[in-house]
Amino acid sequence: MKSKRAFLLLDLLFVVAACRLGAAEPQFVSLFTEDGVPKGWLVRAWDDVRNPAQGNPVWKVEHGVLHGGEPRGSWLLSEKEYGDFELEFEFKLGETGNSGCALRAPLYGDPAFDGMELQMADFRYNTSAKDSELTGGIYRAIAPTKQVYKPTEWNKYHVLLQGSHLKVVLNGQTIQDLNLDEQNQTVKRHNGSDAPPVKDRPRKGHIGFQELSRGDTHAQIRNARIKALD
Repeated sequence: MKSKRAFLLLDLLFVVAACRLGAAEPQFVSLFTEDGVPKGWLVRAWDDVRNPAQGNPVWKVEHGVLHGGEPRGSWLLSEKEYGDFELEFEFKLGETGNSGCALRAPLYGDPAFDGMELQMADFRYNTSAKDSELTGGIYRAIAPTKQVYKPTEWNKYHVLLQGSHLKVVLNGQTIQDLNLDEQNQTVKRHNGSDAPPVKDRPRKGHIGFQELSRGDTHAQIRNARIKALD
């Protein structure tokens, strides 16, 4: 009888432990759950996020779709910081659309050079752009292995950042699979000065989206969700 009770107790402890482990599993969390101006986000200047964006652009969510602010030239950055995470979202640009996804960006400087910017841009925005300045590039640093962006359609990103590992999947195809510790390329800022190499950029920071499109069509984001891994 005692042996049977002991086994029952062990089974119960195993179930409790398994439930606790299951509850601790990280889950995806939607980033924009309500229509209107998104809560928990900051609107900052596109070239130095210490500063408010000029013209007081208003980013807003309508029917579950985030729309970039007018006038052009702003970042929408999370108040929360993230280190290791998985991020998924869909995006759509106009014919001269230009946006980007900030990864581990600090609240100073330009996320493209002081954090990382995963580029989103239609080639017609800048027909002389380098590969690293087109969709899928780590801006001005690392070109995607292939170009699978679908102009003026909905595209889907899946981003995994874990320690020094960055993996980016666009429309079901892997376009970046990097050890960040090895990325020591020389990167020039817009003023021609040197930015920190990617290997030396922060391993924790803010995420966000940029609006730098020309024309009447703003960047659009939908189904954005994140899973914090740390």
